[in-house]
Amino acid sequence: MKTTVGLFMGGVSVEHEISVISAIQAFHAINKDKYDVLPIYITKEGVMYTGEKLTDTENFADMQALVSSCERVLLSREKDGVHVVSASKGMFKKGFDARIDVAFPVVHGTNCEDGTLAGVFESLSLPYVGCDILSSALGMDKYIMKKVLEANGLPVVPHIAFTAREFVEKRNILATEVEKKLGFPVIVKPANLGSSVGIKRADDVISFIAAVEYASDFASKILVEHAVTSLREINCAALGDADSVQTSVCEEPVQCDEILSYEDKYMGGSKGSKGMSSLKRKCPAEISPEKEKEIRDLTEKTFKALGCGGVSRVDFLMDTADNDKVYVNEINTIPGSLSFYLWEAAGKPFETLCDELIDLAFKRDREKKALTFSFKENVFAIKGTKGLTGKK
Repeated sequence: MKTTVGLFMGGVSVEHEISVISAIQAFHAINKDKYDVLPIYITKEGVMYTGEKLTDTENFADMQALVSSCERVLLSREKDGVHVVSASKGMFKKGFDARIDVAFPVVHGTNCEDGTLAGVFESLSLPYVGCDILSSALGMDKYIMKKVLEANGLPVVPHIAFTAREFVEKRNILATEVEKKLGFPVIVKPANLGSSVGIKRADDVISFIAAVEYASDFASKILVEHAVTSLREINCAALGDADSVQTSVCEEPVQCDEILSYEDKYMGGSKGSKGMSSLKRKCPAEISPEKEKEIRDLTEKTFKALGCGGVSRVDFLMDTADNDKVYVNEINTIPGSLSFYLWEAAGKPFETLCDELIDLAFKRDREKKALTFSFKENVFAIKGTKGLTGKK
């Protein structure tokens, strides 16, 4: 009997479309001889649908027509496991009902990759691929992530953070603080978004204020970092869990501007994006064996410091003006295209990557079931509990 995989995509996120591309790539890579794959699309309003048409990106050009041809569904915990069921049933209509054994979320950005969806799966006791709630949340909040990395002795660029409200109330004070502590130029970005959304470089106070106002359209917390001006960006992926971590080959993205943009990453300068796999890159990166080892070691340490699981991509900044000093820039806990291209370059096919991710999901579930989360005794059925009210 084959394992049924619930493949989740979309979500209430500015990275909605990229999630769809990544998930459909995964759908076609998963071995259908071993798994039945049920695509589950979460709309931009947070409504779930399933249907065969969800496995072709061309059908998403008209999302309203697409969902009209699909089944609106909910997740339901039953005695035999978690079912995907019709949101509504008619008197003469047999409702959709399919049990799934494991969730495979391929989602990006806030309300999805930040631990929100992982929390849904945890509450249903459903095994799921990827990072748990805490590591997902840490990976999404770039400021907190940097603080955790600093505490573990990992290199990050100087930075400060503040809320959009704080900026409105004391923009001049913050501008002075940025100039004094970091010095211009700086990079201004939303603290909890990926895919290069909302990011701008600021070379002076005027452009700094404009950059913060732009970033505030996407998030309530803003991160400001010292800009590495003599820059090479190097990426490396990690696969595993706390017990064992594999690292991929390194890549060097080729950007059209000094900041790798959303268009650089996903549009590839042509119609019909193939997600992160369409990004222009040097793979493997043209770096020395010693520098590659350093970056791969930092990738593993970053992955473990944040408590990650599944596959993640760590993005690095390399300062060519400072003896190629390397900084951890950020981690993507569900990377675009699942970074399959980095694993293929290392000799691991996409199908094998998906197999290993699913195996890791079941391993974590087995380990979790070995722990005690509640007691079998019903305290209300024990004689003499009347006086316990209000006590802890």
